[in-house]
Amino acid sequence: MDSSPGPPIAPPASAGGAFAPLLTRRRRKRFSVLTRRDKLTLGLMVGIPAFIHIFLIWLPAIGSIVLSFTSWNGIGGLDRIKFIGFRNYENLFSNYPPFWPAFENNLIWLAVFLFIATPLGMLMAVILDQNIRGTRIYQSVLYMPVVLSLAIVGFIAQLMYSPGMGFINNFLQAVTGDPKWVTSGTAIDWLGTPGLNFAAVLVAASWRHVGYIMVLYLAGLKSVDNTLREAAAIDGASGRQTFFRVVFPVLAPINVVVLVVTIIESLRAFDIVYIINKGLNGLGLLSVLITNNILGEASLIGFGSAMAVILLLISIGPIIYYLARTMGREAE
Repeated sequence: MDSSPGPPIAPPASAGGAFAPLLTRRRRKRFSVLTRRDKLTLGLMVGIPAFIHIFLIWLPAIGSIVLSFTSWNGIGGLDRIKFIGFRNYENLFSNYPPFWPAFENNLIWLAVFLFIATPLGMLMAVILDQNIRGTRIYQSVLYMPVVLSLAIVGFIAQLMYSPGMGFINNFLQAVTGDPKWVTSGTAIDWLGTPGLNFAAVLVAASWRHVGYIMVLYLAGLKSVDNTLREAAAIDGASGRQTFFRVVFPVLAPINVVVLVVTIIESLRAFDIVYIINKGLNGLGLLSVLITNNILGEASLIGFGSAMAVILLLISIGPIIYYLARTMGREAE
């Protein structure tokens, strides 16, 4: 009689339920790609940035929200914190005169960025997308201000707008031959005259913002399919019609990013005005008021936190809109 082992007998169908967990574990083990070391590395790569983000962004934001309902000067322990409800917000809107002028300045800053600097950056991107001679040089020159912080832009603005030694007044004196442009008492004080100083600062800030927007739109224009332009040209569309009716709608994702970036850049503006004159003499912004109240001599941490919360609520609106558009597009 042949005693050699036969082929393996499959478990009966009725026993499938008993063997199912074992088979599942074997499949998982067989097809596992990541080793224990890989999982540890991945956990560290994700966990450390997440911890830093939570520690440096979310915890201070939550702390500011809590402190906005308190009265505390930062001296002593946490037991010195006194909860006062919405009194900080009531005083902010009704009994704090610098708030509304600073809020108005932020709105003007946003309007200039949105309706002047951003379209100008888009125009520069459209021109440079035509592959004209020296495009790389023009791109580098226009992008150079973007790598500078607004603090450095503030120092450059002081050199440009100085009444006696600034480039603008000396240029006007050289062109007209009239020494009044650089003479003390008759020279234009671009950064010392209320109203005029805010316009001068906006020009300097827009100089940086134009390059930023140009780069974003230039990257978007490079991704547009040329067949769309060719089809529009065959249909008899002019260059202007092709851009606004064909190319611009395709740039919808870039337009959303540009809108969000422009709003956030306008609301968080701080460095340039603080470097010039600490946000005084008509250059007050919400960010400057927050800094002066929290870090100033008065050390009104609760009051300053209330202003920070208002700025946070204003800033988070476009971010939510951007995330909603992005997630909705991915879901489709």
